[in-house]
Amino acid sequence: MGREDYSKAFKAGKKDYQARMLRGIRPTLQILDDILPEKGSYSEVQLGLVQIPTEQIVGTKTVARSNSFAGNFMPILRESSEFAVKWESLSDIHMREGIRDPIKAYEYMNKFYVEEGNKRVSVMKYFGAVSIPGNVTRIIPKPTEETENKIYYEFLDFYQAVPINYIWFSQEGSFAKLQEAVGKKPGEVWTEEERLLFSSVYSRFASEFRARGGGKLAITPADAFLSFITLYGYDEIEQKTTDEMRELVVKSWEEFELLEEKPGIDLKMKPNRKKKKIPLLNILFSASTPKLKIAFIHEKRLETSGWTYAHELGRLYLEQTFPEEVSTLCYENGTQENVEELINDAIDKGCNLIFTTSPPFVQASVKAAIANPRIRILNCSLNISHRYIRTYYSRMHEAKFLMGAIAGAMADNNRMTYIADYPIYGSIANINAFALGAKMLNPRAEVYLEWSTKKDVDIEERIRATGSSCVSGRDMVIPEEASRYFGIYYMDKDSPKNLAMPLYHWGKFYEQLIRTIMDGTWKYDDNPSTTKAINYWWGMAEGVVDVVCSKHLPVETRRLIELLKSTISSGEFNPFSGILFSQTGMANTEPDRIMLPEEIMTMDWLADNVIGSIPAKTELKEQAEPVIKQQGVKKDA
Repeated sequence: MGREDYSKAFKAGKKDYQARMLRGIRPTLQILDDILPEKGSYSEVQLGLVQIPTEQIVGTKTVARSNSFAGNFMPILRESSEFAVKWESLSDIHMREGIRDPIKAYEYMNKFYVEEGNKRVSVMKYFGAVSIPGNVTRIIPKPTEETENKIYYEFLDFYQAVPINYIWFSQEGSFAKLQEAVGKKPGEVWTEEERLLFSSVYSRFASEFRARGGGKLAITPADAFLSFITLYGYDEIEQKTTDEMRELVVKSWEEFELLEEKPGIDLKMKPNRKKKKIPLLNILFSASTPKLKIAFIHEKRLETSGWTYAHELGRLYLEQTFPEEVSTLCYENGTQENVEELINDAIDKGCNLIFTTSPPFVQASVKAAIANPRIRILNCSLNISHRYIRTYYSRMHEAKFLMGAIAGAMADNNRMTYIADYPIYGSIANINAFALGAKMLNPRAEVYLEWSTKKDVDIEERIRATGSSCVSGRDMVIPEEASRYFGIYYMDKDSPKNLAMPLYHWGKFYEQLIRTIMDGTWKYDDNPSTTKAINYWWGMAEGVVDVVCSKHLPVETRRLIELLKSTISSGEFNPFSGILFSQTGMANTEPDRIMLPEEIMTMDWLADNVIGSIPAKTELKEQAEPVIKQQGVKKDA
């Protein structure tokens, strides 16, 4: 059997050798001595006896044995050679009793290079062994700014708590995300039982992932696994049978493909105006009963949340606009624990279009979309990449720029306060747009930044302490609260005088999106040549955001605001254009450059006239955690 096995291994080696030659890469084993940094720039740590994943054994320590093997560790020396005889003998031993003697190897950047035992590794790889015991010396390079080096140091931190070596990611921050995904705190040690269970779950997933063709994707199995358990939950995946795991892997494949995309979002800045030659309205709505039944699933109650109330107004607008074609359902008080149940209830009641209006609901939305491919599901969030759903948001920073201009014109002492809620994607752009608008009309404008979700902060007292004459509060009044502390208000003897308010006109968004479904243009937003996720990011030009001025605002200021509104809507002016200064330096250095939409969405800096900072997650109230987890600018803080 040994000779027959060597013959097969030899053929596999020659095939791999030739394939590597054609690709112009080294056809034989990698040599650690050739890739190590200079002496003195790394340290060595003895790990002792560990189980080495065979797929991570990629080469040999020295050049001596490199040319005996192809790059896949299969032999390439003649079948009549002394080397072949020894290989065959090891093969026979493995078949009879198994190879037990540990090899000696070096680990560098979580890849292994053999010093003693190359033939044993070759035989074990030929027979498909998952791991092989080995005495390992770890080589640790000095920290650098290179991505791979940073990931390696994250791996070292992870290894201190969880001594497993078969996990590797291609993105920074993934080891910390894995720790969180399995329900562990940063640095928390796993028990042996937990490690064994994880190994079982991961190996089953990795097997199905590779069988489906995961090796052809430019991601690691661990990248895909992290996405998988983030979506479905580790505890849920742990309970799945192999067949159930296989089914979910197949259904989730586009999510794995999406991980290859950089950036992974296809931004739609305006509605698709392309029309089909043959309208489908008669086909879609030929029956007497409405063909579109739409569910809106909210995180909070209408009476207590301005955000939810704004979406509810959008739903009512939609019903008024399409009284015959559309019917809607409204769900309130959704939580991460019950949102899946609410989505399934909407599907059971015949809804074929579902809007989940809060970022924390994105994972449940994706799960439902995978399980129900005929149901259109959209989540209201920004900068989140998922292929199976579409996301949407508003360019509220356009309205905030106008609000800042109003504050700059009306603040008689140059001081104003901006009250933000969550430090998430989009909100930083809103803050900066406000500050830039204020500075345009008043170069001496100072914007004091406060956070309503920050722990142990008395915002009213801080407003009094700064002496701010203008305040940007919550965006709109809510039904249960008759307060005047919303929009831009002027502090007149401790009494607020409303000047203007930003407006989310979600009804306009929903109307235009529904029309794309009615006229058959919905599918034209989907590019068959890419796996990018689709995000609608509409603004003032599309009627989705606006500014409503009060009678307290001087006529001259109103005229200026209308002029600015017109230039933004027409595309003649962008708040984030020209030279821009942050608190730490120049954020935009070219006079004629307009910041890219992706740069605006992902801002993590504050304008130079903003007095304040972006809080870390630990500084925020517990209620902020689910939102920060999904869209926080400082997720790891």
